[in-house]
Amino acid sequence: MDNKQKVFRSRISVLLSGLILAILAPMTVLMIINMSIPGLCVMGVSLLFFVSSITSHRYVISGNRLYLKSRSIPIGSASIEDIILVERTYDMIGAPAASLKRLRIRFKKGVVYSNRYTWQSAPNWLVSPAREKEFIEALKALNPDIYVRVYDKKGKWRFWDWDI
Repeated sequence: MDNKQKVFRSRISVLLSGLILAILAPMTVLMIINMSIPGLCVMGVSLLFFVSSITSHRYVISGNRLYLKSRSIPIGSASIEDIILVERTYDMIGAPAASLKRLRIRFKKGVVYSNRYTWQSAPNWLVSPAREKEFIEALKALNPDIYVRVYDKKGKWRFWDWDI
């Protein structure tokens, strides 16, 4: 990777984080009431794992490649020249993102990308960068042929700028 890399952290959803914490909090209170030290240790480790996992995702644009990283470990990379479409999605499919407001990146058919262990077919990736507009502009600067279909909804279901 060269020095001209741009790093975008993953968006963190208040709703998703609140849901997980709402599940863990009552169990933790019960363990405190019952003085269950092993249970509290398990809850503490679970909470640390949760916080670590939602804050560790990064999307790195370096040279003409897009890298997906978790805890600074590359988990995948693809050429930006092979991207044909970036569109909004709210898919709940597993993705390196801590938010349900995501971008689907579609690649040309037959394109392969490398993950840490193998080369795989890459029909699309789901990502959720916090600075979404900058991310799309950085991709478009390297590949102006990318078609962007991202619309932001403004309305009564938005609370400040929180995302789902």
